[in-house]
This record gives sequence, C-alpha cells and structure tokens, in this order.
Amino acid sequence: MSSQERLIGRYLWAVGGTAAQVRVGKLVASRYRVEAPQIWLDTLPESKPDLPGSLNSLGEIIPYLRLFPHRRHVPEVYGYARLENRREVTDILLLENVPVTASGGLYPGIAEAWSGATTVLQVYWLWQMTQLWNPLSAEGVASSLLVPENIRVQGGRVWLLELLADRVSGSQEMPKIPSLEDFASCWWSWITQSNSAVSKELQDICQQMYAADATTKAIAPALNQLLLEVAAQQPLQLEFAGGSEKGPRRFHNEDSCFPQTVFPPDSTVPDDDIIPGLAIVCDGVGGHDRGEVASQMAVRALCLQVQGLLQELAQQTELVMPYVCMEHLSSAIRVVNNLIAAQNDEQGRESRQRMATTLVMALQIPQKVSTADGSHLGNSHELYLAHVGDSRAYWITRDYCQLLTVDDDVSVREVSEGRATYWQALREPDGGSLTQALGTRDGESIEPNVQRLILAEDGVLLLCSDGLSDRDCIEQSWTDCVGMMFDENRYLDEAVQAWINLANRKNGHDNTSVVLVRCRVSDDLSQQSVTTGTVNAGLTSDRDPDFSPQQAAIANPESLALGRTSRQGMKKRVMVVCALLAIFLIVTAVGLLSWSQMDPKGFKRLRESLQLPGDNSSSNLLQ
Repeated sequence: MSSQERLIGRYLWAVGGTAAQVRVGKLVASRYRVEAPQIWLDTLPESKPDLPGSLNSLGEIIPYLRLFPHRRHVPEVYGYARLENRREVTDILLLENVPVTASGGLYPGIAEAWSGATTVLQVYWLWQMTQLWNPLSAEGVASSLLVPENIRVQGGRVWLLELLADRVSGSQEMPKIPSLEDFASCWWSWITQSNSAVSKELQDICQQMYAADATTKAIAPALNQLLLEVAAQQPLQLEFAGGSEKGPRRFHNEDSCFPQTVFPPDSTVPDDDIIPGLAIVCDGVGGHDRGEVASQMAVRALCLQVQGLLQELAQQTELVMPYVCMEHLSSAIRVVNNLIAAQNDEQGRESRQRMATTLVMALQIPQKVSTADGSHLGNSHELYLAHVGDSRAYWITRDYCQLLTVDDDVSVREVSEGRATYWQALREPDGGSLTQALGTRDGESIEPNVQRLILAEDGVLLLCSDGLSDRDCIEQSWTDCVGMMFDENRYLDEAVQAWINLANRKNGHDNTSVVLVRCRVSDDLSQQSVTTGTVNAGLTSDRDPDFSPQQAAIANPESLALGRTSRQGMKKRVMVVCALLAIFLIVTAVGLLSWSQMDPKGFKRLRESLQLPGDNSSSNLLQ
C-alpha cells in the first residue's frame, strides 16, 4: 500500500485537560473542528498533520509508537495541533485509531457496558486486559488499564482511549509502578456491582492477584479455564467460502486460498480434503511460475500440518493453554517456510529471485471443556489467527469493521522502533516493502504473528490478499457488503464474489483472494444452513436430559461435518447424477427391448402384471 493510498481517519482524540476545555464548534489551527469534548474532526485529512522534527524529543508519544503491534487495542499518533489563546500557546497531541463511532461519539466505557454484557464478553474483556498488562507495563503506561473511563469496548474488543503514564510518587518524581493488586481493585468494582453468573469465580481470581508474588502468568490458567467454560456454553456455527482471481490487469494468478468454493469460468473444482475450521489466504511473491508455486505449496503443506495438529489436540485430556497452541502454529508455519526455502536453495535462487508467499490463516480449535461439576462442553470457541506478510484479517459485524492484523512491512517496523509515526512511514518510498514472507530465509528467522480470538458475538471473519485491502478498500466499502454477508438465505460464496468484483473495480492492479468465515453464536443450530461450507459445534452436557442424539452429533467436535461445496460444485454433482440416471434409463430401455424381441410371451406377461385397471401408464413406460 503506497503512501497515497491510505485514507486518514477523520475523527481524532485530543489529549489533555487543555483540549477538554475547548468549546464545541471551535475550529482549531484552521483545520480541526471540535465535535464534542476532546473529539476533533480533521476537515483537511488530505493534508499532512504537524509533527516535530525529532520524535525522540517527545517522550509522550514513544509508548504509542512502540506499542503499534497492539494497535487493535491501542490508539496511534496522528500529529499535533497548535492551540493559541491570549495567554499561551499549547501543542495538543492528536490520536487516531481511537474508540470513536462513525457518528462521532465514544464507544461505551467498560464499567458502563459491563452490566448489559453477556458473561462471555465480560470474561473475554478481562482476559484481553491481562494480555495487555505486561506490554503496557514495559512502556510505563500500565495505568491506562486502571481508569475505567479510559477503557472502551466495541463488541468483543477492548480499546484504550489514550495511554496514561504511570503515576509519580514522592519528591524525587520517581514513577510508581502499578501492581496486579491495583489491577484487581479495578476489576473488583465491576465484578461486585453486577449480577454476573461468574462473579464468584472472578472474585477468586482477583484474590490471587492480591498476592504479593502475583503475576499474569500465575492467574492465566484459572482465567483461561473460566473463559473457555462460558464460551463453550454458547452454540457455534461456522460457514466457509473462498475464491481467488487473477484480476483485470494480471495474466496469471499467484494467489491461493483454502477453501476455494468460487471459481473463475475456466477453472476446475479441486478435490480438497475436508479440514474443519481452517481458512487460508496466500499471496505469492516472485513472478510467474514462482509466486504461484510458493502460495500453492504453502496451502497444501499447511493443510497437512493442521490435520496433524488437530489430531494431536483431540487426544489431549486437559485444556491446552493458548501459548502452547500459538507455539504449535508457529512451528507449523516455520516447517512450511523451510519447504519453500529448500526448493529455492535447490534451484539456486538468490535474493529477489527467491519465490515466497505471504500468509494469513484462521483455525478454529474445538477443545473440549470439562467443568468442576463433571459436565463436558463440546467446543471452546477458540479461533487462532496467524499471518506473515501483508495479507490481512478483518472482523466484521453489522455495526463495525475491525482490522485484526498488522502488516509485516517497513512502515510498521519504523513505527515500532520509534523512528516515525505510521502516517509518516507510509509516505517513505519503501514503506510498503515486506519485512518477512515465507520462503525468503530460514524458518528460525521467521516470526509468525499469532493471536487468539474468542468467538463471543455473531460476525464474519474476512481473510484477503492485498488485491482487496489496498487503498483501504475494505474500510471504505464494508457497509456495502454487510447485508449480503449476513443474509442467511443466500450462499456465502455470493459475498466472496462481490468482494472480488469490488477489488477488481476499485483496485484491479493485482490478484485477489478472499475467504469468508461466517460465525454464529446466537442462532438455533437445529436449523440447517443453506450456505457454502458449514461447521456445526456447540454445547454438550451430561446434565441436559433433552439433548438429543442428533444434537449431540452436531455438537461433538469429533463429528464436525464440513461441506465445502459451492453452487458450482452442487451443479456439477447434479450433472453427474443426471448423467448416471440417463445411462441407467438407456441401459434399461435397451434391455427391455432385447427381452421383448427374445421372449415376447414373457415380456407380455410382465407388462400385463404391471398394468392396473384403467391405467395405461405402466404399459406406456415399457413400450
């Protein structure tokens, strides 16, 4: 994505008490209109914002830069606005990627949203906060997680309004490092003021955090067990569809995806193995007969690796912790990397001649959950995302679109190392150049980005190559496709084709691959879906006397049924059946004709025995 292709966010958060005092409606620096307290609208988003010559001189923005890999939860530096009044001149820090709605209001604070949230969301929010605790502590901004008004929620996402420096204490102005005890005290106020079904369990976890030697690692098993228990009590249905096209300006397609249920007219339907819960998009790098080979190798090899991983996890009798699953996925990706790298080495390819591929993949792991009272829950609703390169993943609901991944490119590296803001880095000539891809070097040098999501709300996971995501095509157009993606009376591959058509129309400079995973946690699983590929998983419980064998078959992850058949595939099967039927009728007709010639008396007796009084239909069929 070039520097000119990025649409800069319009709504910004103005940091500080001085910004909070600026009246609504005022135009600051002839550019920023105050829409609400500290919510400013950039009326000239095509112009570069003001920034100092040296970022190192502004210590307040360094944590934002270094925490850029956590941008799903942490805002980004946009620039500064000079606020002038009669007495003084103040430079106001402006943040983008902030929890501001499309209409210019704030998303609710966690304390405000807590009482109306499902139990799954409550525990999921707390789990995300524990994942942020250590990175924020390392940058001296853990206090950001101790102020409820600063913690906003958008569906399942925890989203910070700004980063708050850890407090200073004493005359020597030494920072006071927040402890897990402070963290637990913050939680306690929400937990005890609600009627949460898991208040007792959360209070027990808080008690562990009050211990002097408490760490997030120590409380992780109990919190993870609770999270998976409450998630597994929801039903779950996943539907898959995917497609890949070369685009209007390319002569061949270097992308590959799994599953592929939408095909160009001149393609054939591959006989893909059924792998429940798996989605992959790979964007080949290296030119004709190189990039496409790398992407196809990656998809095939990952399918084999995932099959082995799922078999291994299915044999576990206890819950596997998230970091273990992440390590397994990272190892699998490194194996695939080495396969491509080895072929490069065998063929003597060096530097830019080496074939490679980006990767974004999602894997829903259906762990079984055993509870303390002896019940067994069939699916823990864990979804793992892994990516290398600049292929992306988005989470889309009817109300919002979230980018889940952070590109592996030069611009992101520059920001994470504190040398530039993202806005600045994107404008450098090499800002969009990849910093890693599968096959370029030894697997030990590859660092896959792996994260875990809990499926706690209805939505669609979109995986894509940059043929679609370039120029912020998804951010600008997702509302146009949302109806089709959520219409359960339509095939999901229609939405895939719509996204591909949109990419060809608005971008068109590259191949495009799209895989959609429609996730439902709120519908009755007894109703069979008409969409492309379907995985059904849900709640099994020894305590439920009304749980039918049919429901158990649907809910048991060992009996997951995945039909990766598109309408094109269904038509193909119908044609095969019709052809077989035609052959059968021809053979039958020839046989009956031969019988009538060889044994006319026997044939006449059969015809008369099949003929009903007043009915000539049977005899007509046999004549």
